[in-house]
Amino acid sequence: MKDIPIPDFRMKSYHQVFRPQSTILNLAALIFTFLITSNMISQTPTDALMMPSRNACVLLSYDMGKFDRYYEGDYLRGNQTIATVSRNTFLPMAAVSILEDLDLYLGLPYVKTESSEPNGGKFEGAQGFQDFVVAVKYRALEKQMGIGKLSLLSTIGFSSPATNYLSDYLPYSIGFGAPEFSLRGIAQYDFNNGLYIRGMAGHLWRGYTEAERDYYYNNGSYYTAWMDVPNAWNFEGVLGKWFFNYTLKAELSYSALKSTSGDDVRFYNAAQPTNKVAFERIGASLQYYIPSIKGLGVVGYHSRVVNGRNTAKMANTGFGLTYQFNYLKDKKNIEDEN
Repeated sequence: MKDIPIPDFRMKSYHQVFRPQSTILNLAALIFTFLITSNMISQTPTDALMMPSRNACVLLSYDMGKFDRYYEGDYLRGNQTIATVSRNTFLPMAAVSILEDLDLYLGLPYVKTESSEPNGGKFEGAQGFQDFVVAVKYRALEKQMGIGKLSLLSTIGFSSPATNYLSDYLPYSIGFGAPEFSLRGIAQYDFNNGLYIRGMAGHLWRGYTEAERDYYYNNGSYYTAWMDVPNAWNFEGVLGKWFFNYTLKAELSYSALKSTSGDDVRFYNAAQPTNKVAFERIGASLQYYIPSIKGLGVVGYHSRVVNGRNTAKMANTGFGLTYQFNYLKDKKNIEDEN
């Protein structure tokens, strides 16, 4: 028997929320972070773009994710009881230039999960606002080097559950229900012909989440409702190119996440937030800035998990709209307009 301390930042109890009416979910973990946005749009905490001074950008995006297979440990299984599980996310996000080299990001995803064949109605999906996200990105270096320009940046982020959703209801849970602090380093080299390469590495520190049970197993017995969500490393590599006078951007991406601790999903057992999650994901995206409508952009993307551990073999497709505007005009701009 093991006992774990109650964290100082314990959250409210998760009662009167969606729960299974059967004893076992034949599924593995579906634990995705705010990085769902890293596949798709400019002006995010994980890219190398910075807002112009006194500018803001608003994003509205819709992501459709589905899977019918999952990794139990590193073994790939099919969903034999609940068929195809879908996870739809609506994300409003804002990026605001605070200083010339400092941007602020705010986001609050709304997530809905369901199954195409919910086992005769015994497994009900969940929906609601997930985690409130705040991040700041700082550009430490921008320097012309050789046939291009090198940029070095860093991002600090924090997220915390916005509602009392049940985290211990995988794969239908809308999130892992714990606070998260993140620190990322970003390096990008832009060639003079519009081609660029980018690398990102980060570490995610996670807290505790509360389950609706007083006992669970995580490589040993724990007589408590509090589950320690594993910390994780996160990596990303991107190859991109600008076209048509920098109005169209195309990207190919590779991203990975690897938990630093945790347990495997046990044979034909339910997944839980303590699981050691890892995945590798590839993706492609297009973003177009409409020249005839100043500030307006559209984006589309597709990504899929190609390898994993204790996670869903998820495929995601999404699209979004971005609008960038000047929220505080300086004196010179006002004089020019007059």
